[in-house]
Amino acid sequence: MAFSHGSNSAVSLPSHGLQGIDALFAGAGLVRSRRGKLASRHQAQRLDRAQPEELRHSAPAPSVAANGVRWLPISPWRKFSWLSSGFSTRLGGMSHAYCFEDAPGELNLGFTPEDSREAVEANRRLLVEAITGDASTPLLTLRQFHSNLVVRATAADAASERPRKADGVITDEPGFLLAVQTADCIPVLVADRRLRAVGAFHAGWRGTVKRIVEIGVGRMRLEFGSRPEDLVAAIGPGIGPCCYAVGEEVFSEFESQFTYGRELFREVYDSDPIRIKYPMLFLTQRAPGHSPIGPSLHVDLIEANRRQLLACGVHAKAIQVIGGCTQCRSELFFSYRGSRGHTGRLMAVIGVRTRRSPAPTPKAK
Repeated sequence: MAFSHGSNSAVSLPSHGLQGIDALFAGAGLVRSRRGKLASRHQAQRLDRAQPEELRHSAPAPSVAANGVRWLPISPWRKFSWLSSGFSTRLGGMSHAYCFEDAPGELNLGFTPEDSREAVEANRRLLVEAITGDASTPLLTLRQFHSNLVVRATAADAASERPRKADGVITDEPGFLLAVQTADCIPVLVADRRLRAVGAFHAGWRGTVKRIVEIGVGRMRLEFGSRPEDLVAAIGPGIGPCCYAVGEEVFSEFESQFTYGRELFREVYDSDPIRIKYPMLFLTQRAPGHSPIGPSLHVDLIEANRRQLLACGVHAKAIQVIGGCTQCRSELFFSYRGSRGHTGRLMAVIGVRTRRSPAPTPKAK
């Protein structure tokens, strides 16, 4: 059997039919599926198995600001008097677009179609006040599009009403906050303890595969002269490996980009006893990896971004994982997947303080 390529060449293939072809596939680490299609590499080499509860990152109790906003500080960073930082929750705002009519207002920080601009602007002022002590502190946001584009921001950018298009932002100028918005994606904050420079990065699975955190740290080294040993980082709440089921294409992307790609995935089995006992009741026509029936393929974006920080030279002890799965903890966080798109937005913020602005003292609930 031969395959012709043009008029002057031919490539010989084994002549023993399927057995010969299977031998070629096996040499490449692949196997042929029963339906005659190539099975994925993760099917040929089984991944570690787990149940959702084994993979959950517990969320800390939020701090309560004087204005009622509940947010997550980065405890080890409180010693840096020059630094403002934190992660929002959905609690303590003015929005009613995503809660029951008689429920207290929520802290939606994104200009979503369902919410009013006035409520979101009020929420942003509340968050800024909770974290900096001054509601008038400028807040610099981005037009995010799941890229690896990182921009350097100035005070002029913070004063502009037109956000720049990017998924990462860095600065060494004081007096304003950098922000990235999330509703399942992973927010990553980085600070240079020596040079007082900061960065904020929005890392969904696409941005993570494109190495936005590595690129962001690289930009801080290029723009400010940051040294990895001087950096501290915090990974905020996002969808955890307990809930983040993905398809084969995501597995292939990670495996092609990272030597440790396979280590970020687990085969997760549903632990619901009713589903286990009566699986036929829950059959769906959804694509593999997007059905609630196990086993499904789950990825750990939190660990993926921690690995990128380590690859940049950031010390393991300098990386804080805040915890909290946005889908599991729907009473505390907004989740795009958990709400099927009908949801608000969280924020991760970081900035360099001016000398005249004292840090507020949050109290744990």
